[in-house]
Amino acid sequence: MSNNNSNVTPAEKIKCRANKAFAAHKYAQAIDLYTQAIELNNQNAIYWANRAFAHIKLEEYGSALEDASKAIEVNPRYSKGYYRRGAAYLAMGKFKEALKDFQQLKKMCPNDPDTIQKLKECEKAIGKLNSEEAVAAPLPETDSVANSIDVHRVGVSSTSVPTQMAIVAAAVATTAIAISTLSTKVATVVAAIAVVVLIIMGTRWWGGSGCVINAKTLDVDPQYSGARIEGDIITLDFVKKMIDNFKNQKPLHRRYVFQILQQTKKILKALPSLVDITIPEGKRLTVCGDVHGQFYDLLNIFELNGLPSEDNPYLFNGDFVDRGSFSLEVILTLFAVKCMSPSAIHLSRGNHESKTMNKMYGFEGEVKTKLNGTFVELFAEVFCCLPLAYVLNEKVFVVHGGLFSVDGVKLSDIRMINRFCEPPEKGLMSDMLWSDPQPYPGRGPSKRGVGLSFGADVTKRFLEDNKLDLLVRSHEVKDEGYEIAHDGKLITIFSAPNYCDQMGNKGAFIRFETPDMKPNIVTFSAVPHPDVKPMAYANFFQFFQ
Repeated sequence: MSNNNSNVTPAEKIKCRANKAFAAHKYAQAIDLYTQAIELNNQNAIYWANRAFAHIKLEEYGSALEDASKAIEVNPRYSKGYYRRGAAYLAMGKFKEALKDFQQLKKMCPNDPDTIQKLKECEKAIGKLNSEEAVAAPLPETDSVANSIDVHRVGVSSTSVPTQMAIVAAAVATTAIAISTLSTKVATVVAAIAVVVLIIMGTRWWGGSGCVINAKTLDVDPQYSGARIEGDIITLDFVKKMIDNFKNQKPLHRRYVFQILQQTKKILKALPSLVDITIPEGKRLTVCGDVHGQFYDLLNIFELNGLPSEDNPYLFNGDFVDRGSFSLEVILTLFAVKCMSPSAIHLSRGNHESKTMNKMYGFEGEVKTKLNGTFVELFAEVFCCLPLAYVLNEKVFVVHGGLFSVDGVKLSDIRMINRFCEPPEKGLMSDMLWSDPQPYPGRGPSKRGVGLSFGADVTKRFLEDNKLDLLVRSHEVKDEGYEIAHDGKLITIFSAPNYCDQMGNKGAFIRFETPDMKPNIVTFSAVPHPDVKPMAYANFFQFFQ
């Protein structure tokens, strides 16, 4: 790279072209152009910071961190370097590091209203997350939200309210006895402890996460006109009416949401971590990639390819929720179909089926707004039961992210993974949810800052070791909705067109038909949706604009 003065003007011209590409939402093209400008003049902090912003738009937060840090190194007084790095840290859930950058930004621009506002929002959001973590004591494994109530016993609460009242009464009685019999100093300490216990327990029972699920919240009002589940059977008529209600932005009653989640958890929990699917002779199966809460585009897939059924099965390859603001409608539709006919739809876990991502990117906020906080916990329980991968007719391996940080992983190793947990930071499960392919051999660090990148040689060895023909994964937006890589041995499929209402990409799905199992890729464009912006329920939404 060079910083020769003769290159300044050409670099500026390229930067202007990059800015136009960015404004047109062509972020990959913008990155290429900013890179060319940097190669001509690597001492311009603006080029590094602009490329960092383009990386953020593509969710390549690791690369964004590197570029923003370089901008700060080149010019420690360039405020946008700190802003971009802070945004990247936030996206990765590194809140303390993000706060440091925004505090530094405040020192540099003490009177800038936007900086002051952003710092306040950051401090408020981080404080909220910290307070939620402080009171969110984990439930014992046996104390499942899904098992907390029998929906058939409407009118009989199973949320232990008498126990709660007994604890409150005991705390009050203890305080009264302490005051009457002990010294003032000791009584004050006892009273303080009792108050703290009541605050923590009260927050858990009735506080910030929303009301609990009990018989009253599941009792259906006679005036409710939406879809209803009769008994325990989820029928096609129910699914169709629910979808029609969702299209018109009419909610499903909490009782039926609870029933769907209870049944889905039971079905998914019985499955192995790696599921083998046999597609009968002359039949087909459709694989879809990320949907990300784009409900109306999901309905368009069904319009183009037919509703899921035993004769028209689907496999949705993770990342059903977050980003898009109709995530609840998406996930309830997929889960309801799973309950209606388990062989009509197969679901694998993505990196966004996790508490951390849901808290950051909108699903948690959406569920709290449309239902209540207890349902957030229930969805998290169900997400932990999702299988991690599928094998189709012993030929095609389908996984959300990609392959592993080590060679020699066999299908039997995947079957042995204990998936009933939040995704770990490293290991086979983390790799499967987070990794991405790269155009050069071997392995390298991920542009996301999480997971790894793997080359064609890694893909070839894995397929050969396991006697497979093809790897299908999702996890990345692609301009055409798909990308074929690694000498034709890897296909990325992405089913959220015009991702986040700004990427301009197509969506795609793959049909696999027996007996040859050759992939038939179908692309489609985005359809209109009601005027609810993506990330409308997300924490830190403003930092990604």
